[in-house]
Amino acid sequence: MDVFLQAAIDEAKKGLAAGGIPIGSVLVCDGKIIGRGHNQRVQRGSVIHHAEMNCLENAGRQPASVYARCVLYSTLSPCPMCSGAALLYKIPRIVVGEDQTFQGPAEYVRSQGVEVEVLQDPACIQLMRDFIRAKPELWNEDIGK
Repeated sequence: MDVFLQAAIDEAKKGLAAGGIPIGSVLVCDGKIIGRGHNQRVQRGSVIHHAEMNCLENAGRQPASVYARCVLYSTLSPCPMCSGAALLYKIPRIVVGEDQTFQGPAEYVRSQGVEVEVLQDPACIQLMRDFIRAKPELWNEDIGK
């Protein structure tokens, strides 16, 4: 198991334990985690605190030269908002735990020169399947259904 994906999974589990949606993310620069986050839409009553957005917020302001060396890890395929943030800051690589549950605009992100690697990690898939089965209404709210 990739240690950075595991860190994102740990973030997802923190979110679930706090009553939220189990999606986690970490931002890695030069082999070191510089930001961690998890979906906090429920906990904060927020419309923007998806895991990746929360992770970027927690990483703090960084110069463009830092983002250019980063990898963004997410347990689930980033949505258009989160993908847009990665494009805006020119993060060159995104590692996705799984995209079976939800598929963001990965092909568009790739067309913009970003490397997107999808792992189809069984732990990430199971985490989301269990959550969606338990709280379908919360999941549908998160993805705008």
